[in-house]
Amino acid sequence: MVRVLAFLVGLFFSGMLLLSFIWGGVAFVSEPPVPTAEKEFHKHPEKAGFSFEGPFGKYDRAQLQRGFQVYSEVCAACHSLHQVAFRSLADLGYNEAEIKAIAAARQVPAVDPNTGEATTREGAPADKFPLVYPNNVAAAAANNNAIPPDLSLIAKARHDGANYVYSLLSGYQDQPAELVRKFPDAKTGEGLHYNPYFANLNLAMAPPLVMDGQVTYGEGQPKPTIDQMAKDVSAFLMWTAEPKMEARKSTGIAVVIFLLFATVLAYMSYQNIWANKKH
Repeated sequence: MVRVLAFLVGLFFSGMLLLSFIWGGVAFVSEPPVPTAEKEFHKHPEKAGFSFEGPFGKYDRAQLQRGFQVYSEVCAACHSLHQVAFRSLADLGYNEAEIKAIAAARQVPAVDPNTGEATTREGAPADKFPLVYPNNVAAAAANNNAIPPDLSLIAKARHDGANYVYSLLSGYQDQPAELVRKFPDAKTGEGLHYNPYFANLNLAMAPPLVMDGQVTYGEGQPKPTIDQMAKDVSAFLMWTAEPKMEARKSTGIAVVIFLLFATVLAYMSYQNIWANKKH
């Protein structure tokens, strides 16, 4: 009786699943999805070819330092990096004196020991990068009601993170005339900027990288074109989001090798134990 009841219940749910599939197909044919500007003109991130991609990829320390320079001179005016400590910059190749100088150049929140009032002081290596704005209200007021996101984890918070950031920074362009012709309501409004890599195509952030040579790299470094600067800062933001990526990959490779060895050893043990056994 229980088996019959279970069969009937399974048959009911299978039938409902089949009916739902049929109804969905009929609805799709009779009422096809309405085309939108986002569906037709949104682009997937371009592949930048980062050195850290793939199971054996590693960060390029020189690129990370260039990316930190781009962040400091361009992005830091609006975007915080509040989940990263100054001392973590040692992973990029900066020495102790350089890290102290970088930290001291920024003011971090503090409390006056004499009065108990809020104040600021020079940053120390143990401090995290300070917030650009004290709160979201101040951030919105300074940026036409748009709140600049913290960039600490942005490369992990977006699909295809580093490639997305790279494409977004280098993808600003004039709105296509075809888009305006087909979707008049989707015309980029005042204070917005067209970017096909952004979800709704219109971005409140003005192009941060506007010309080649906007940041001056040191001797022996690549030419600071818009494309190169976008790629460098994207690599840096990937590091801020996943600073232990190289260790994770190394551990994963070691585990895979161990499991392969253990599998071969287990199979050989099985063959040896059961070699003289009759079934």
